[in-house]
Amino acid sequence: MANHSQSAKTISLDQYGIKNAKVNYQLSSDELHAETISKGQGVEASSGALAVNTGEFTGRSPMDRFIVKDNITEDKVWWGNINIPFESDKFQKLYDKVVDYLSEKEIYVRDSYACADENYKLNIRVINEYPWSNMFAYNMFLRPTENELKDFSPEWTVVNAPGFMADPEVDGTRQHNFAILDFTRKIALIGGTGYTGEIKKGIFSALNFILPVFKNTLPMHCSANVGKDDDTAIFFGLSGTGKTTLSTDPNRSLIGDDEHGWTKENSVFNFEGGCYAKVINLSQEQEPEIFAAIKKGAILENVIMDDNGDVDFADTSITQNTRVSYPIYHIDNIKKPSIGKDPKNIFFLTADAFGVLPPISKLTPSQAAYHFISGYTAKVAGTEAGVVEPVPSFSACFGAPFMPLHPTEYADMLSKKMLEAGVNVWLVNTGWTGGPYGVGTRMKLKYTRAMINAALNGDLKDYSYENYHIHSVFGVAQPRTCPGVPTEVLSPRTTWNDDESYYKMAFKLSNAFRENFKKFESYASEEVRRGGPQRYAF
Repeated sequence: MANHSQSAKTISLDQYGIKNAKVNYQLSSDELHAETISKGQGVEASSGALAVNTGEFTGRSPMDRFIVKDNITEDKVWWGNINIPFESDKFQKLYDKVVDYLSEKEIYVRDSYACADENYKLNIRVINEYPWSNMFAYNMFLRPTENELKDFSPEWTVVNAPGFMADPEVDGTRQHNFAILDFTRKIALIGGTGYTGEIKKGIFSALNFILPVFKNTLPMHCSANVGKDDDTAIFFGLSGTGKTTLSTDPNRSLIGDDEHGWTKENSVFNFEGGCYAKVINLSQEQEPEIFAAIKKGAILENVIMDDNGDVDFADTSITQNTRVSYPIYHIDNIKKPSIGKDPKNIFFLTADAFGVLPPISKLTPSQAAYHFISGYTAKVAGTEAGVVEPVPSFSACFGAPFMPLHPTEYADMLSKKMLEAGVNVWLVNTGWTGGPYGVGTRMKLKYTRAMINAALNGDLKDYSYENYHIHSVFGVAQPRTCPGVPTEVLSPRTTWNDDESYYKMAFKLSNAFRENFKKFESYASEEVRRGGPQRYAF
């Protein structure tokens, strides 16, 4: 059982305005697990993992994410429907209400930090209403040693009160839930939602401002791993494209699965101390490392279990966004500390439900910048009400909801770093082949893994006409052969077996790319604009 000398510790929260609370400080994972079950807020799965239901919200609520507009942010943040401004005095009033709500309650406090590289470390204090939210913070942030805790001084504070409901009329929120960042007070204030991803993404969003503005470091929504020769690979991709799955590779050490910084010294470091993976249709056969990580210490969210505590990973009756969080040490093959150097390959992952992008293609620097700013994937029929055919989904920098600056600022940093480091950039379609969603089939994971391994090993050869075919619509270079992959799979047109339908769909998607890019045209250089789809009309 847990170390009880640790749990006996308590701290005063008076400086936060939280009065007479029963404070559980720095409880161990085991204690928080037990506490959640004893309070009837979760149950234990047969694997030993804790299973919880996050309540009304089973995902982030992007329209309810705000940034306080003040002297620090006013001229730097890209304001709009992603970064929604919030008034400083309104923040203070809402904060006072939240800490008043937490006063007199039993609450859970954890000191932790983000950024595995000592030079970029950000100390964080997390104050939670629920024990399982605090356990999530234990899993997802980096864990200080006893020694580091002795003179721990938090720089940022996360105040998390899922049970507090805002009054939009009075509080200035859109509805009863909110996630607000205040860069002057250095507080992430979260209320009205139990979805734990808001805690992790709050700090991620803060770092996406702090690192480029103050530390000349590129923050990235990506996973990363490192090979036996110390070559780092970076995987960008939106939810459901395979970021966690493809970076968790038995032959390469995992640096991290979601959030990284790329420094001016050309190293890549993980922001986090854990992984937060989707578990929809998870199987031991397809994703053995992630499956094995679901044990005591992991938290399953919104899954369906039978009476024996066995999880049905195919059951999405609560949400498609079923998840697990676990500390990174639940994965055997990890890089310690979570830092890699010298990135050699970057993969942009997209689940193309139109089925027209090649399963792997090599990008020129201008194409890489264009695709990075675009951040394409597709929504599949059935994932959202009213979606009956594939819908293109663009998220700038493969993480627009978390990026406070204008996307071209991150893209410029990335382009510069790619050129300096001489990296290869690949576009990988983990989506559909042989037709769009509903007609074709999902790309086999074993083929995607084989293509990525071939890219990492240098088996996809030099960029030349003999080795590559230039796609007539998207202009990207698709390899003609790849070890372990049937040649016809490499050409999406061949897999369709119907040229007219294929090109109709390809132009439909290329038009969507061009339409989406219009909002960036005035910011992007001519070279970047030329990285888009070739301008043919059908």
